[in-house]
Amino acid sequence: MHILILGGDGYLGWPTAMHFSARGHEVTVVDNYLRRHACTDLDVGMLYPVPTLPERAKRWHQRTGKEIKVVLADLADPEAMRGLFEGRVQYDWAIDSGFTGEPDVVVHYAEQPSAPYSLMNYKRANLTVSNNLLVTNNLMFALRDLAPNTPVVKLGTMGEYGTPNIDIEEGWLEVEYKGRKDTFLYPRQASSLYHTTKIMDTDLMWFGARMWDLRVTDLMQGPVYGIETDENEGQEDLYPIFNYDEIFGTVINRFIVQAIAGYPLTIYGAGGQTRGYLNIRDTLQCVAKAVEHPAGPGELRIFNQIMETFSVRELAEQTQRVGQALGYPVELQNLENPRKEAEEHYYNPTYQGLLDLGVKPHYLTDEVMEGMFRIAARYQENIRNDVIFRGVRW
Repeated sequence: MHILILGGDGYLGWPTAMHFSARGHEVTVVDNYLRRHACTDLDVGMLYPVPTLPERAKRWHQRTGKEIKVVLADLADPEAMRGLFEGRVQYDWAIDSGFTGEPDVVVHYAEQPSAPYSLMNYKRANLTVSNNLLVTNNLMFALRDLAPNTPVVKLGTMGEYGTPNIDIEEGWLEVEYKGRKDTFLYPRQASSLYHTTKIMDTDLMWFGARMWDLRVTDLMQGPVYGIETDENEGQEDLYPIFNYDEIFGTVINRFIVQAIAGYPLTIYGAGGQTRGYLNIRDTLQCVAKAVEHPAGPGELRIFNQIMETFSVRELAEQTQRVGQALGYPVELQNLENPRKEAEEHYYNPTYQGLLDLGVKPHYLTDEVMEGMFRIAARYQENIRNDVIFRGVRW
């Protein structure tokens, strides 16, 4: 297949590109470096330097003989989006610069991905809203007008649901009211502006499915951890972007780097916040299964993309246990929670759909965490303690 990946430079986008390329698919990635520019603007450190997207594609080709075409473009511009389907493409790296043709599937990661960033101030809030919604809307209209049968796999977030006091179903809820039944999108109650834009994404794509018979799979993903995948194992210059700061770093990745740096683990409040998590290898499995089993015309198919649940306190204690066994004097620190969120709550999400499609989970064992410690420790000299915690409040 020809797989078009929007947001192909990111923490998940680049590993996804390699994953599909390694399996013989034609892959085109598009990005505008929004995350890199935001990291530069905020002066937050990455754990290790990451080559440019064209340079990564070139190194991938040198090692595998396989091509990942690269387009650097801002997909909030509707003409840039439509050009990907019409042949008006300027490749920034490709062996064959001829138009690959209409994609067989689109994987949509192209969003500003940080909840804290979305609430730092009104300018970054506006960037989050405008980027995320315009990219999704532009994609929806490009599909309607130019490729109505092309399925989309869109990355949503478990954060759309919030923490309701009932079980979280996989996207849909059957309601019986006054003797009648109907099925609705599960009620959403996001805890950040970023997560609110993801709710709006779902609503936009559901509109496109209902009105124009678009084919959409929405993956409600929990926080991801990890660095190595089957495609980059032992190849540091093919590692994904890895942040350990409060703004762009996910909690497990952050805790491991904090432990190595001797920085007390930043537990917000009592640490009872419970969420669903998954290994980066499982993200790739899930996206691949969603591509292999696309939604039908007019269908919005939703999967909850997590493999297990933990509280923040449980993750901190596991990080401490593994870190101390490796010789790091890991301390825990309870901070006043800078976020408006429930710290103790019911949390029971359903996440069977992707397992039924054949995903084989990687669980967060002590051995898995130890492997992450050993990789991150190679870059200990790059860690900047001053960027770990800034206390963005909302």
